[in-house]
Amino acid sequence: MKRKVMRICLCLAVSLAVSGVAISATQDKYTLKVPGGVAFSEFRGYESWQVISVSHGSRLAVILGNPITVAAYKAGIPGNGKPFPDGAKMAKIHWDAKEDDDEPGSPTLPGDQKNADFMVKDSKRFADSGGWGWAAFEYDAATNTFRPGTMTDSPPQGNDAKCGFACHSAVKDKDYVFTKYGSR
Repeated sequence: MKRKVMRICLCLAVSLAVSGVAISATQDKYTLKVPGGVAFSEFRGYESWQVISVSHGSRLAVILGNPITVAAYKAGIPGNGKPFPDGAKMAKIHWDAKEDDDEPGSPTLPGDQKNADFMVKDSKRFADSGGWGWAAFEYDAATNTFRPGTMTDSPPQGNDAKCGFACHSAVKDKDYVFTKYGSR
């Protein structure tokens, strides 16, 4: 009888473990939220937003903006001294940089995705952080899942809606936005 119970427990444990892997592999990124209120779901559709700018270092990044953000940039914000309007949203997607020897000139191309960083302007919700809320979500390519960033990530990320405030305070005079709108 003990053997039968042990086998049942073992089978149950294996089933739960397999189910756990299946659940995490099919995780819905839009259910994630960082403490303080910034949710991945607020950025639904970011993948098709307009490119604001790109950056290149040890990682490649593209900075995307929703239509409110793009319209603000076209109106001269933040260079004209005005703040971004509430509802402005930006997404910054990072990838490891890799060279592709099959392409002419061996260009640097995106490799594995590393994370997605978001910022949203909502002067009421985030009055104590310059009107902006931030969120960093780390990506795991092996499981195709995201998780909120933590202080153990590289670079370290506070995992609440104010995670970007200290860094972005360096550009307070540009409404806490580093990214310039690339000319077209």
